[in-house]
Amino acid sequence: MVKLVALDPTQTTGKVRELLAQVQGQLGIVPNMMRTMANSPAVLEGYLSFSNALGGGVLSPQLREQIALAVAEINSCEYCLSAHTTIGKMVGLSEHDQISGRLSFSDDPKIDVALKFARAIVVNQGKVTTDYLNRLRQAGYVDAEIAEIIANVILNIFTNYFNHIAETEVDFPKVLPKDAKVA
Repeated sequence: MVKLVALDPTQTTGKVRELLAQVQGQLGIVPNMMRTMANSPAVLEGYLSFSNALGGGVLSPQLREQIALAVAEINSCEYCLSAHTTIGKMVGLSEHDQISGRLSFSDDPKIDVALKFARAIVVNQGKVTTDYLNRLRQAGYVDAEIAEIIANVILNIFTNYFNHIAETEVDFPKVLPKDAKVA
């Protein structure tokens, strides 16, 4: 199996060192996924730019994390489930909201529609019917929010696949795919 090496930030130079220092400054740590992406400064910079741009968008941090959890669960990405469970706690998601997010539903009807749409994007490889868009609009979502839901799904598919191929070592408290159950 192909495996990519996580770089030691103290052993890097140039653009890679600069990007990893930026991550350290923002998060206080440099997660293994980003250390592994750093094998290509273009990949790391692209990921950070996309992630930071969406972080400044119109979707709440809670919904972004629920989308990330849903996509990671569908794609069985242990690294991303572990990371986004930790981040979800940091942005105030309850354990119930985290688990229901992983299972692509919410007790909140508006969030539920967004999670079902996110699931449909992944499961149907981006080919969703206009019925999903109609449901989103009926729930009160505007085009900017719909575009960001799509973008968040795509960003998380990228990280899921990257971590599958790289076999990134999980450096968050481990969360296993397919064990989410609603109490």
